Amino acid sequence: MTVSRSNYFRGFTLIELMVVIAIIGVLGSLALPAYQDYAVRAKVSEMLLAATQCKTAVSEVVSSASQADVSTTLPSACPTQTSQYVSGLSVSTDGVITVVGNANTLRGSTSSTANALSLTPIQTGTTALVGATDGGKPISAWACGPATTNPLAVKYLPSSCKGA
Repeated sequence: MTVSRSNYFRGFTLIELMVVIAIIGVLGSLALPAYQDYAVRAKVSEMLLAATQCKTAVSEVVSSASQADVSTTLPSACPTQTSQYVSGLSVSTDGVITVVGNANTLRGSTSSTANALSLTPIQTGTTALVGATDGGKPISAWACGPATTNPLAVKYLPSSCKGA
């Protein structure tokens, strides 16, 4: 019985296997940072969702006010909420909602203190609400972006928040 030489040379050589492993390593090193950014953006979307009830409460306080000055009422429009992704939520005298993300769950961001975003109520066009004079007027939109204190990096904001 004669065995053909081709039976001995089936399969991959060590060099071919090493090249495939190197290619997989390069692709993995490119994909991992993109996935980490995606995971942080998903958590930031949860932060925006946590502010939804507060947006409704601020809109209600402003539009149903009988006097022009609502600056003393706005900070108590909604209670501070905490969750897995939100460590705090506050409202300014001008109705600006600041959501602070939980630094432990926002791993991957540039800094543990860069974890806040804000939602600013807009009256008409691009004019922001002024709590001392705009009571009784409707809020037409909300502008979303990094907060002035401990701002979250723009690359982690959801697309609905970047354009506003």
